[in-house]
Amino acid sequence: MKEKNYLWKTSSGALALLLVLPILAIFTTAVGETNELFAHLLSTVMPTYAFNTLVLVTGTMLLSMLLGIPAAWVMAMCRVPGERVLQWALVLPLAMPAYIIGYIFTDWFDFAGPIQILLRDLTGWSAGEYWFPDIRTLTGAIIVLSLVLYPYVYLLCRAAFMEQNISLLQSARLLKCSPWDSFRRISLPLVRPSVAVGLSLVAMETLGDFGTVSYFAVNTLTTAVYDTWLGYSSLTAAAKISAIMLVVVIVLLSSERYSRRKQKLFQNQFSSREDFRYDLTGWKKWLALIWCWGLVCVAFLFPLGQLLIYAYKYFAQSWTGEFRAYALNSLYVSLTAAVIAVLVAITVNFCQRLSPSRYSLAMMRLSSMGYAVPGTVLAIGVMVPVLFMDHLVNDIAKAMQWSRPGLIFSGSMFALIFAMVVRFSAVAIGSIESSLSKVSPSLDMASRTMGCNGNRMLWRVHFPLVRRGALIAGLLVFIESMKELNAALLLRPFNFETLATYVYNFASDEHLELAALPAVLLVFVGLIPLVIVNRSLEHSH
Repeated sequence: MKEKNYLWKTSSGALALLLVLPILAIFTTAVGETNELFAHLLSTVMPTYAFNTLVLVTGTMLLSMLLGIPAAWVMAMCRVPGERVLQWALVLPLAMPAYIIGYIFTDWFDFAGPIQILLRDLTGWSAGEYWFPDIRTLTGAIIVLSLVLYPYVYLLCRAAFMEQNISLLQSARLLKCSPWDSFRRISLPLVRPSVAVGLSLVAMETLGDFGTVSYFAVNTLTTAVYDTWLGYSSLTAAAKISAIMLVVVIVLLSSERYSRRKQKLFQNQFSSREDFRYDLTGWKKWLALIWCWGLVCVAFLFPLGQLLIYAYKYFAQSWTGEFRAYALNSLYVSLTAAVIAVLVAITVNFCQRLSPSRYSLAMMRLSSMGYAVPGTVLAIGVMVPVLFMDHLVNDIAKAMQWSRPGLIFSGSMFALIFAMVVRFSAVAIGSIESSLSKVSPSLDMASRTMGCNGNRMLWRVHFPLVRRGALIAGLLVFIESMKELNAALLLRPFNFETLATYVYNFASDEHLELAALPAVLLVFVGLIPLVIVNRSLEHSH
């Protein structure tokens, strides 16, 4: 048994090292040698890029908080018409990639768009007689990203509001607190940890966004990484910028944990919450409905409707052999990444289950680190070891006087799949960890008593019990991989497109109509994990 445990520990350690290798490669490359291009960028455009990134992240966090917290409180603490539909509809914008929202808003708000045309028809103004805000600015990017990312704040805050202790609400009622006073003085301070976690997720997603900011011509650190690698072909300079972004991510995560290091909130979920929900009437009811349904319509229903109209009108031009081929490419890459990620998750989780220790727990956490790394940064981290392996194989072939195989790692789907596995293994690890924690330890002891070794225990006892969790884990990784744009743009092989890059290329060329069909497919695929999240939230409450 000890030999088997040693094998599981070795496998877990090897996988963790492999998954953390791109992160180590970024810092190794960044500090390895000086780079004239990076020094030039640092003295010219980097301050602007850093300032834009700071404003973008800060603005998106603040606006997401402003949008998400009121909606969460209304759904958790008030009775409004259609609340059962609204409580999950408010999560739907997460299924809509931000860059698609950006393309649609630009289409709507441009000079030749329907909104300005309607304005001119109503007022009789002509070009030059009126001012209209430009959506393709830093402010526009903040608005678009906030509309897509506010559900992170909404989901966590709604769950926290629903877990408030009933005695606090009873006390507030006895003291004649109005709903506003109850929200401001009791509910809001208690959900600060959830707000902090939600905002950290918003910040990391904003920091890693490329599609929206590049289309809006907003230069950020993410676009700097992309331009430095593809425009100047400088992997070293790109790694240095990526290292700066990684430090920012680490600071964000550390500050979120540090901010609630001394907070200890002991609350019990209460079953009679219905008795203490506020009945909104009159203008308050209509204000709550307009706020919540307005978010759903502006961030999801209207853009989806526009995509469906375009997809229907231009179906013949969109339903091409290229579209079907790229859909199969996405299917193949995402399915492969999902299977590998689930195998990684099972390995590191079962190692922790078989012999709980700080070592096995550390391997699990290391294997999950890639999820916090923006896709563009991770692509640079993957490129470093992959290029090293290509050069090593070709050098060996040259020394042995064989024909050189070429770029078998960086020039194939290997690099892209590797990046997907590194980035999304955390999703699979978390899902399987949750399922495995529900398996009673007595089953482990019983199977050991019957002479089962680790392999047989996993196959005959644990896997049948966590099969549903493994399926959900694979599904989540598959969907996230289907939507991944940043890593796909940098790591895809020559003449290889995924649905995400296909949509990005068409929309960047101002052909949103032809990008509508694949975009609709990506949106509907993205709805699946939201259904799973909402079902689990409803069951837990």
